[in-house]
Amino acid sequence: MEQYIRRCTSLPLITNRRLHLNALEIAHAIVDALEEKKAENIVLMDVSTAAQFTDYFIICSGTSDRMLKSLGDFILEEVRNKFKIHGKMEGKAENGWVLIDLDDIVIHIFFADQRKYYALEDLWQSGKILLTIQ
Repeated sequence: MEQYIRRCTSLPLITNRRLHLNALEIAHAIVDALEEKKAENIVLMDVSTAAQFTDYFIICSGTSDRMLKSLGDFILEEVRNKFKIHGKMEGKAENGWVLIDLDDIVIHIFFADQRKYYALEDLWQSGKILLTIQ
């Protein structure tokens, strides 16, 4: 069966554990990119034990709708160029919350007041905070 799958997909088989490590490495690269672009209060959370739809949340804030859109566009371009991942951006920057879905990683970019209102860090407190950058 393994040979059949390998032949049909023409990709090497990768264990879930290896995919999990890759997702974490990609999440760290995204955090670095967000920090470089001056995102504020960046948090990386492991929500793999609390959520079935993703492994990691990255939550950060921006100071204007232009900044939120710029951060979102930059991240989409970075992951496409560096990791060949085609994500999808949801929400409108002018509403104060942009979400980028990369399957194993979900990035939330907020206005500070929207972030405080939705309090995702509290909502997903059963997840583990891996990194915080003020």
